[in-house]
Amino acid sequence: MSIQKLPTSEIETRLQTLDGWSLRDGKLHRRLQFDDFVAAFGFMTRVALVAESMQHHPDWSNVYNTVTIELTTHDAGGISTSDFELAARIDDLASA
Repeated sequence: MSIQKLPTSEIETRLQTLDGWSLRDGKLHRRLQFDDFVAAFGFMTRVALVAESMQHHPDWSNVYNTVTIELTTHDAGGISTSDFELAARIDDLASA
């Protein structure tokens, strides 16, 4: 069974359950700031381990203390439940 793209109405409903995420260019988007580069990179390392275990990887960038994350499911052609699952896990790591 393949992963399916979620309808816009469901994306908007689910988006309300996430902290700091928005919809931008058809992707879930979040920007996080940390105290310094080491803290930002440490966060990215923790997210990378979770993403790898899920086999679902973010599109992201890091500039000094800022991490920008975009989530979409390429195989589904848009946002899927996998994106929301990873976003929730990222929220957990960001609040730890």
